[in-house]
Parts: sequence; structure tokens; C-alpha cells
Amino acid sequence: MITISEFAVEKIKEMLANEENPNMFLRVGVHPGGCSGFSYGMGLDDEETDQDVFVETGGLKVVVDKESIPHLAGLEIDYKESGMSGGFTISNPNATATCGCGASFRTALAEGKAEKCDD
Repeated sequence: MITISEFAVEKIKEMLANEENPNMFLRVGVHPGGCSGFSYGMGLDDEETDQDVFVETGGLKVVVDKESIPHLAGLEIDYKESGMSGGFTISNPNATATCGCGASFRTALAEGKAEKCDD
């Protein structure tokens, strides 16, 4: 469902190690909004619901809500470093259109709810 590069897994594990809660995991999802219709959500969480599905990749627990799964099938997460900074990158094979910053997208089957873009 979701592929996370070894380097990105390493960075996420570093972030998890800095947390005081050993039950933390990575949550990935989408929600309506953004310039193109859907925005990605990615962060650390420690609460699951019956609407969540989890997978393990590289020893990392990743949780996705069931509504986001169709939009994220085949998603690839990587971490890129550039000079003094770095950040996560997302490649989504389901995206038929993305905004200029790459933070929002639209699929062939769902347009989401586009909002005014700041770029």
C-alpha cells in the first residue's frame, strides 16, 4: 500500500526516538482541501480507531484511516536532504493533478475540495 524509503524510515525512527511516548507511530492520510482538492497529512500519533488500518514497513508502524486508503495506494515517501535542510517527499501514482508546491492533489476518481492557493 505505502512504500517508505530506508532513509525516510531512519528519519522517522529518529523523530519517534525523541518522543517520550513509546506508543507513537506514523499516521499518513488525506483530507479535503489544498489547491488541488486533497491535502496530505503525515505526523506522529499514538491513538488508533476502528477506522484505521496499519502496516509495518522497515520495522515502522504506519497507520492510515480507511477513507484515505484509495487515495494513497502505491504512495512512496522519501526523505531528501538539500544543503542545510531536508524534508519528506511524496510520490503518489493516483494523483492526476498537483499544486505547485506538491502538497495537494486530485485523482481521476475524486476531486476533493479545492481551496484558493497561495503560490
